[in-house]
Amino acid sequence: MALSEDKIKGYIKRLLLSRMRILCNHGFYGLLLMHMTYAVSEEIGTACTDGVRIVFDPDFLESLSDSELDFVMMHEILHVVLQHCIRGDVEDPESYNIAADIVVNSNIMLENGGKASSITLSKYGTSIHIAPDGKEGHEYTAEQVYAMLPKNSKRKGNKKGAGSAAGRAKKEIGKYKHQPVWVWDDHSQWGKYEEDDTLRDVWVKRFEDAAEAIEIRDPSNTRGLLPAFAQRILKEIKKPQTDWRTILNDFIQEEVVDYSFAPPDRRFDDNPFFLPDFNGKEDMVEDILFMIDTSGSMSDDMIAAAYSEVKGAIAQFDGKLKGWLGFFDAAIIKPKPFSDENEFKVIKPAGGGGTDFQIIFEYVFHHMSDKLPASIIILTDGYAPFPQEKLAGGIPVLWLLNNEEVNPPWGKVARITV
Repeated sequence: MALSEDKIKGYIKRLLLSRMRILCNHGFYGLLLMHMTYAVSEEIGTACTDGVRIVFDPDFLESLSDSELDFVMMHEILHVVLQHCIRGDVEDPESYNIAADIVVNSNIMLENGGKASSITLSKYGTSIHIAPDGKEGHEYTAEQVYAMLPKNSKRKGNKKGAGSAAGRAKKEIGKYKHQPVWVWDDHSQWGKYEEDDTLRDVWVKRFEDAAEAIEIRDPSNTRGLLPAFAQRILKEIKKPQTDWRTILNDFIQEEVVDYSFAPPDRRFDDNPFFLPDFNGKEDMVEDILFMIDTSGSMSDDMIAAAYSEVKGAIAQFDGKLKGWLGFFDAAIIKPKPFSDENEFKVIKPAGGGGTDFQIIFEYVFHHMSDKLPASIIILTDGYAPFPQEKLAGGIPVLWLLNNEEVNPPWGKVARITV
């Protein structure tokens, strides 16, 4: 029977009210839930997410009390934030589903003061939350718990991590007997956006924004502060794609420090960069000019990824990277100096017009002549005419491109996936 429009509106209203309660009582989760789309479907059985939507079966939704609904909402958004929906192939999808639920439920119980009632549904009982070694799941990642679980390679399921848990009331997940084994949510939509490389970066940015918003709240307010799991994994999930120590050390050693040092080991001919010796970690990397393309051809996701890469470089060098960050399209947004991650955070992207690489070098020699950059790193899609190399005035240039199609006619080149 098709759901009436009024019924659907009533369900969605209830979901939005749940989101509002969570925003008031568990601010970090609530801020993240603001990014989700909500829907109802009679084909789901319980509830699920694909990383973009949270979907409820109407009968399941009606069976939940308000507090139970809030738990389910937090459960689904935590699967999204912890990247469970886009983790890729696993040997045993059902075991991975279980591992992910153990981690998620345990974190939600921790958020609620360790109360098992906060992860209990009247129809299914207390949700699984203890790892096979007897410790709480919040102490581990889903991959770590998955490694502890017995595997059954003959199980059938979506190898992308889906598995069908909908409507399943009880499941034996191992030979240990010290925890409830109720499994209820549906992971069948996991992996739907696996090929969309932007989804991970989008959620990293949302996670970071939510964390920063929570951290500036009144510290006397004990509700809505950054959860313990978020404090632990914030650095991990924000790791840049690029190994900046390899790229910058090589780039600076080769182009800035010494043009005559020993050639690279031929075992690494396939790698366009020399593999540096990191013994000299006390050396400061200074006067690096980062320029991020914010032209119309660069999507918000691309700009966010480029911004994250620069921030990742600063974090990776742990206070030993100084320079400037600027933005450009057909005009220059004046580069601002930074000497640590906190100073970098206040520099925000701007732009949106056409692309002109030449103006970067014109700006450098007209406005930075008192202290020229030691090197220039340009993060871009490269879709614009390249200037003549002589405009760089001998300053080494690294083009960090977000595609495989564009090949600059000069300078060093590295690539990131967006």
